[in-house]
Amino acid sequence: MPVISLDQGTTGSTVLVLDEKLRILGKATQEFPQIYPQPGWVEHDPEAIWTSVLTALEHAMAEAKIGHRDISAIGVTNQRETAVVWDRKTGAPERTAIVWQDRRTAETCASLKSAGHEARVRELTGLVLDPYFSATKLRWMLDHDRALAARAESGALALGTVDSFLVARLTGGAAHVTDPSNASRTLLFGLKSLAWEDELLRLFGVPRACLPEVRASAEVYGTTKGVKGLPDGIPIAGIAGDQQAALFGQACFAPGDAKCTYGTGAFLLMNTGASPIPSRKGLLTTVGWKLGAGDEKGEIAYALEGSAFIAGAAVQWLRDGLGVIRSASEIEALASSVPDSGGVVLVPAFAGLGAPHWRPDARGLITGMTRGTTKAHLARAALEGIALQNHDILTAMQEDSGKPLASLKVDGGASANDLLMQFQADVLGVDIFRPAIIETTALGAAFLAGLGAGVWKSKAEIARAWREEKRFTPRAERSAIEKHLARWAQAVSRA
Repeated sequence: MPVISLDQGTTGSTVLVLDEKLRILGKATQEFPQIYPQPGWVEHDPEAIWTSVLTALEHAMAEAKIGHRDISAIGVTNQRETAVVWDRKTGAPERTAIVWQDRRTAETCASLKSAGHEARVRELTGLVLDPYFSATKLRWMLDHDRALAARAESGALALGTVDSFLVARLTGGAAHVTDPSNASRTLLFGLKSLAWEDELLRLFGVPRACLPEVRASAEVYGTTKGVKGLPDGIPIAGIAGDQQAALFGQACFAPGDAKCTYGTGAFLLMNTGASPIPSRKGLLTTVGWKLGAGDEKGEIAYALEGSAFIAGAAVQWLRDGLGVIRSASEIEALASSVPDSGGVVLVPAFAGLGAPHWRPDARGLITGMTRGTTKAHLARAALEGIALQNHDILTAMQEDSGKPLASLKVDGGASANDLLMQFQADVLGVDIFRPAIIETTALGAAFLAGLGAGVWKSKAEIARAWREEKRFTPRAERSAIEKHLARWAQAVSRA
């Protein structure tokens, strides 16, 4: 029986309807407005998010041409650190959501760092003190509305990430839940205890009474009630944050398995197994997923995470900033018109350098240009810069985990670029696998829901269902790659 996956992202919501053989029966995406109250602030209207989900659901179901009673389960995946507050009884949002991109609590994080809290927070959560995560956003909401704070303390309000809000809406308010992959992005959740930590709740001033119950990533949390376009009684049976859902959707089930999502930036996660690994290389430690409901011991999988701020955005810059190409799709042909970058190195540090360098002051840099440099060399250097950033992150992951990278599974828009994928394989020295279904975030939520509802019986069954579309095997001479890496390291040091 088909499964519905709700993939709620930063700019839009996608609904995927697929069957147990991974045939996509229906797919639809609905965008919603972004709110920018002032510089550095980013907000969403939770009602607009919900409306986008319902609209996408309506269109996907119409395309699928299946009966509503045929749906076996619903899975939810979401933008992870965005903070939402709503009335527990009515389900009505109390204010706009504060988005993961929002930087308004930078001073709060700086104060906590200067007070010496970062080492302990990192020890408990695997995260750094940064406005990116949810805790300081939640505290900001309560600090700026005393009535809201009082109702939160009493438990009349529900606080949570977008997954919790969606499940509450899907179940008619019956369930206020999240899963460990989302909880581990709040700065309030213990990586080892797998529970809300009293020490962190006190530090950030977030009342326990308003937080969701943390359940497994694949189990039945409740059933649909009063959802437009769906009958009551469909199980909601899977939850995961977007990047962890993509890791699961890529069937990265063994320690050392890794995936990279190429979007505006690049998000890399490596499965590190049943124990959290503290990073010495500037990466984040996070929960991948937890399987096994109720009191079952189940399975816990942790991951190391690193991200590059600029990936596809480098191609957009060539298009919009320099006018080198007219559309993003042109870059592969242009870059392929030359055999190499002609010694040109482009470090795409337009927004600083993320993991493992963590240099917010770094800026984009182009080196090695001569009178013979053409726009084709520049295009090729931009693609190579994307891959070389990922090399640095994955090298750090291997050093932290002590596990060699066996292969890399890829998804996201830029993964369609064969030249980029081949160069990524060359610099990493491992095979790159591009899946037949590139909507791996939505696929991961569907897999989890299917596990929770019994559509798939095991991860092994899911792994057999996962299919590759194309494999890229390293073919460049390693000596040439080492020279390229040396030029890259020198350019990064100057960025």
